[in-house]
Amino acid sequence: MFDLPEDIKEIQGLARDFARNEILPGAAARDHSHSFPAEQVAKLAEMGFLGMFVPEQYGGAGLSTLAYVVALEEICYADASVGVTMSVNNSLACWPILAFGTEAQKQKYLPDLATGRKLGCYALTEPDAGSDAGAQRTKATPLPGGGWSLTGNKIWITNAPYAQVAVAYANLAPEERHRGVCAFIAESHWPGYKVGKPEDKLGITSSATSELIFEDMHVPAENLLGGERQGFKIAMATLDGGRIGIAAQALGIAQRAFDLAVAHAKSRIAFGKPIGANQAIQWMIADMATRIESARLLTWRAAVYKDGDDKARASHMCSMAKLAASETANFCADRALQIHGGYGFSKEYEVERLFRDARITTLYEGTSEIQRIVIARAYLG
Repeated sequence: MFDLPEDIKEIQGLARDFARNEILPGAAARDHSHSFPAEQVAKLAEMGFLGMFVPEQYGGAGLSTLAYVVALEEICYADASVGVTMSVNNSLACWPILAFGTEAQKQKYLPDLATGRKLGCYALTEPDAGSDAGAQRTKATPLPGGGWSLTGNKIWITNAPYAQVAVAYANLAPEERHRGVCAFIAESHWPGYKVGKPEDKLGITSSATSELIFEDMHVPAENLLGGERQGFKIAMATLDGGRIGIAAQALGIAQRAFDLAVAHAKSRIAFGKPIGANQAIQWMIADMATRIESARLLTWRAAVYKDGDDKARASHMCSMAKLAASETANFCADRALQIHGGYGFSKEYEVERLFRDARITTLYEGTSEIQRIVIARAYLG
């Protein structure tokens, strides 16, 4: 596959028009004020972009993962903060419920999440459980009358301040590490569910990120997701989808940085000629373009595998896509800033925001180091 099918090109065009006309103009102001893009997220919901691969019977658009990553790249081209809000709702909230939920859970939660009536988040990371996701210390205690009590702290939870639904993880036996982890569907209005301090971040500043605190939060028996002690398996499968979403986010950042660098190289005059006439600048542009095209093809390929039957190959392909695209985003943002010279260091120029936004892509949904471990194990066993 070297080109997109016509139906996906239509989705790409729809996302591109919306992103550049309605998201991009306010991106700098939202970045400066750290304001959540509620209006833009609501419009994404109206377009069907919050539940892109949720089947129509549950209120979603019923589209492919390829359609999702193509649309998400366009949104992130305009504003990665809006894009990550969309990505978390699709990949980390809707998908695990769709893949592992009971029919009753799907009927109850997916229509609200897919249509934007409610926003979802993914409560996995803890102070001592980041890359080591099996080290969950949040405790799940079975209750005599049925259900569980959850107590513990989660950190770096995207969408948490505005989310009404959380896919949350807790451990029946922390001493057993990943073997005791369970997944639950939690609701923000339940007693014991508390939103903690918001994070003051380097980049993607208008996406909402905070800690979540569970204090003896009672979870009904029917809100266990995927069976007892199945949480670690669910988390790992879910992160594959999250990683391909971050790959798309990174591509959007990289492409925007590249386009701004090319425009500046053509218009900036130094020593009587455009700086793009200099070989040093030309080589930067060539390297940026090549890495973007490579990462994009890898991401599209991973998306096709994600919807196929070879789940083992899909897993490490998603890691390859995330690794390549996130490191490409950082490379391109760095080179774009360099091409802009001193102007790139000023908040008046967009490349400064892209430089900050790109940095997170090699960290969340699994660091670049974790992706390399996943990829290597696929070949070494």
